[in-house]
Amino acid sequence: MTAEKLREILAHSEWTEIEYKKSQTELARTVYESICAFLNRRGGHIVLGVDDDGTIVGIEDGFVKKQINTLTKDMNNPQLFNPTYYLTFEPLKIDGKNIIYCYVPESRQAHSYKGQYYDRNQDGDFILRGTEQIANLFIRKSRQHTEDRVFPSITIDNLDTKAFEYLRKMVALKDNKHEWLGMTNEEILRSGRMLLSDSDTGKSGITLAGILLFGTDIAIGMALPMYKIDLLCRARNTELYDDRLVLRCNLFQAYNQIMEFLKKHLSEVPYIEDMQRFSLRDKILREVVLNLLVHREYSNSYPTTLTIWSDRIETENWNLPFQYGFITPDNLKPYPKNPVIANVFSQTGLVEELGSGTRKIFKYVPFYAKGKEAKIEDADIFRMTIPHPDVFSPKIEEKNVKIEEKNVKIEEKTTKKILKAIEQNPKITTKEIAKLVGLTEHAIYYGIRKLKGQGILRRVGGDKGGYWEIVG
Repeated sequence: MTAEKLREILAHSEWTEIEYKKSQTELARTVYESICAFLNRRGGHIVLGVDDDGTIVGIEDGFVKKQINTLTKDMNNPQLFNPTYYLTFEPLKIDGKNIIYCYVPESRQAHSYKGQYYDRNQDGDFILRGTEQIANLFIRKSRQHTEDRVFPSITIDNLDTKAFEYLRKMVALKDNKHEWLGMTNEEILRSGRMLLSDSDTGKSGITLAGILLFGTDIAIGMALPMYKIDLLCRARNTELYDDRLVLRCNLFQAYNQIMEFLKKHLSEVPYIEDMQRFSLRDKILREVVLNLLVHREYSNSYPTTLTIWSDRIETENWNLPFQYGFITPDNLKPYPKNPVIANVFSQTGLVEELGSGTRKIFKYVPFYAKGKEAKIEDADIFRMTIPHPDVFSPKIEEKNVKIEEKNVKIEEKTTKKILKAIEQNPKITTKEIAKLVGLTEHAIYYGIRKLKGQGILRRVGGDKGGYWEIVG
């Protein structure tokens, strides 16, 4: 460390990665709490002989060597630090004053000082008191994925067959020759690394990823009792809410229900790019919702929340931070937090290249929100703030009603075309209907789902050899 570089550090106040201690004569014992916190978080700079505001006070002559000897000895004492960690403490002189500098790197292990685990935030060092806090520290250090946890007591009978049917239909829309289309439900789980053996017990079972993707509400409740997704609209009533939806279902159902909730409260904003017309709202919000579901750390009871305000959408979910701080298009570093869940969504075509969703958010939000930009913060709580147009003023609401009425008419025309095609050929496929009526397979799939939900249409038999029956 040079004096010039140290001056650059001293130009900053204490923060997540900087800690100052006066230690003019006796060593400030709280320095060990900071060292432990830095080891457990993301590292940082320790500077002794400096006041809290960065002013150099200096360590008195004759005490520098004594303090370094004490630090070195204590850091190698397993009764104080567990596990011990070797650090270098460097004596320096700035403006004729003695300083001790030490850089503490982030450790791959979880460390305790005098039997207590410490962590770091912008307010300083704090003790991890709850078992959940300590468990999250070990999860973060192990870099093992919570989604790989095996649940031997939950069997394939506890999963929702409709979730597998949904997966196959979505996969077929992307690739009608995909290998999963010819597999059983159990084979899909094995292929997607969702049926594994526990390395500690040797018992086989469905992983948390498999349960979250395909589980019934009961199965998910058995594996994750605290699992919850809370959707709120607080555009007008900011103290309580205008609308609320609490979800405890599998991720496929959650994705569709969250998108429907957002579309219900946020207006359409059409956009044309490369001669193609699409919805800015849907393109942006799809990525926001997928980020909520795919990149959440599911070991923590902190609920996933999405709140619609009059001018923005805010999301929060628990996270094992990788970058720390605000993410920008320039510093974005994609990192797979739940690679198995991400892979399954990728096979459906909903998730594309890792990191591409975040780039789309940054790209399209200014067009959607009249120049305003998205804010994304990577911390223990992952936060996204997505500005949106003012869609709650009376004039815009009147316009939205007209748009909604137009969308309803379009949906009615689509369902009529689907029913007419089925009347002519009850064994017709989704792909054949799409080609016949001139719409996408996605549009036909959702049109059929709506007709089935209304009790107008039902499927008799399987995908092969079965047929459609109009019942209403």
